This record gives sequence, C-alpha cells and structure tokens, in this order.
Amino acid sequence: MPPSPPPSERVLARRRAVGDQIRAARLHANLTQESVALTAGMNLGQYNRIEQGHSSALLDTLIRIADAIGVPLTHLVREE
Repeated sequence: MPPSPPPSERVLARRRAVGDQIRAARLHANLTQESVALTAGMNLGQYNRIEQGHSSALLDTLIRIADAIGVPLTHLVREE
C-alpha cells in the first residue's frame, strides 16, 4: 500500500480550527490540559498536539475529549 499523501492546506486549517474549539471549550469549563488528558485516557503530549492542531485525532479520541470536557462532540467539530 503506497503512503498516503500529506494533508491539504484545507485539512490542516480545519485541524487547527478543531484544536482551537477544543481549547476554547476546555477553558470555558475551567479545565487544565492535564485534567482533560487524564480523564480522556491519553497522555498530556498527545492531547497537547491535538489541541495545537499538530496531530489529527481518531473519532474515538475526539469523543473521549468531548466527554472529558463535558460538551457534545458536535461542539468541538462544527464548522463556523
């Protein structure tokens, strides 16, 4: 199987937007990155890379993050 192509600029921009929405929801809930990562069952570095938009997250991971913050999944991934 050939390697997948690098993500397009649209995908990278959307990944950053999702990270921004995760950060905004976390801050609104007065939670630390560490507490969300722990509750979501991830390490802090992995969580930080997702929130910064440097790494994409599996759907299961996004569901766990939304649950840890206490918001619906759609709140983290909706397009503005």
